[in-house]
Amino acid sequence: MSEEFRAVARLADLGDPGAREFFVGEGDWPFRGFLVQVDGALRAYANVCPHKRHPLNLADDEFLVPGQKLLRCASHNALFEPESGLCVFGPCAGRSLTPLECRIENGDILVRIGDMPNF
Repeated sequence: MSEEFRAVARLADLGDPGAREFFVGEGDWPFRGFLVQVDGALRAYANVCPHKRHPLNLADDEFLVPGQKLLRCASHNALFEPESGLCVFGPCAGRSLTPLECRIENGDILVRIGDMPNF
């Protein structure tokens, strides 16, 4: 993948707290990532749990634990801090999500995908 930033969502479409999945690329296996915003802090991560390499969500944009400010892997209920991506509970405790560089430009959320390992 290119090292350039790509627009993946509009900031106005992301709640606080809120999370949103995005895809980059064509074909059967596009890159999967997600955005999360909690208390005004925006982060982007590869949508891959460090435990079994599954996507965190089973349904669209379902990443945050209802009523809490933690990310959850739906496969094995691992919990992650949105600010750091650190797993604080579950089978991958102490490991982290893969962060992606992101920025906001003219209301668009831009993410640099770079050369990601094959998940």
